[in-house]
Amino acid sequence: MVYFVVGIDLECCCLKAYIKNIAYYLPENVEENPLGRLRKKTGIHRRHICEKNEIASDLAIKAAEKIFADGVNRSQVEMIMLCTQSPDYFLPTTACVLQDKLGLPKSCGALDFNLGCSGYIYGLSLAKGIIESGQARNVLLLTAETYSKYINEQDHSVKPLFGDGATATFIEGVETDIAGIDGLVFGTDGSGYQNLIVPAGGMAKPYGISAGLESEDEYGNIRTEFNIHMNGSAISEFALDVVPDTVNKIFAKTGRSRDDIGYFVFHQANKFMLEYLQHKCDLMNYPYWNDVAEYGNTVSSSIPIAICDMLKQDRPDKPWIMSVGFGVGLSWGGCLMNIQYANAHTDA
Repeated sequence: MVYFVVGIDLECCCLKAYIKNIAYYLPENVEENPLGRLRKKTGIHRRHICEKNEIASDLAIKAAEKIFADGVNRSQVEMIMLCTQSPDYFLPTTACVLQDKLGLPKSCGALDFNLGCSGYIYGLSLAKGIIESGQARNVLLLTAETYSKYINEQDHSVKPLFGDGATATFIEGVETDIAGIDGLVFGTDGSGYQNLIVPAGGMAKPYGISAGLESEDEYGNIRTEFNIHMNGSAISEFALDVVPDTVNKIFAKTGRSRDDIGYFVFHQANKFMLEYLQHKCDLMNYPYWNDVAEYGNTVSSSIPIAICDMLKQDRPDKPWIMSVGFGVGLSWGGCLMNIQYANAHTDA
């Protein structure tokens, strides 16, 4: 009896997805956080905020162009993916707009996906699946967020926390038996979706139907239904509950231990949260990235920004790094990344 294998490119069966290049772009406009208790606790000194006419695709283009300046051939990009919760339009897909503006080939696939602080991990997972199943040999993963456009200027509970920014990561198949992205773990608790939300603007509460009236909370913060509403204490409790378990699950899936990891690079929410997680995850004596002073919480861009800075400032001797993202959704995800081939863009 003869069997035929249909639809599988045998040449791609041994490919493993690896990060090859990574870069980020921050808007030129910088807002200083006022001196005081909140700045000291969060560790966020300043944030980059886009101009009124700057949108997510503008930031993503500038991040991607840094990748191309570092030698990535745009004509060979086979898939472009954009993680954003502030797309240029409800439709069409912003990734399709980016394909044209970046001059990528028309044979390139393009998609958006809507996730926040766990989005980079999901993007790595999608890239891994596409490459290792033989659908494409490389993926350009972009993150771009302009959360500032959702924030009421008079809401001082969230305004000092979030910054805008974009990143570009070029992920390519390498012929090897060693995984470049490994131990992926995901989780979702949709029952907490209202703890970080922009209530109006979608189909549940469309523009023109929702009034957009301002309301003031007990602390004097003012917002409308078109602004971000965040229950900070609930988000913190959620993160402290799920992140340690995620770390342990990644180790269990990969058979690795803390001593195998060159750096732990978690979602850069704020200094206080990261310090607490370092303690709860038993990482006090391990290389652990906590540097939010210049950026604040850049949502899906926070992990790749941190990885890029880490590669430039303190590249570890061990190739494995662990990242965990957590936040809006409520959603979380984590994995190990082998960074032996990764090059970080420098503007110098």
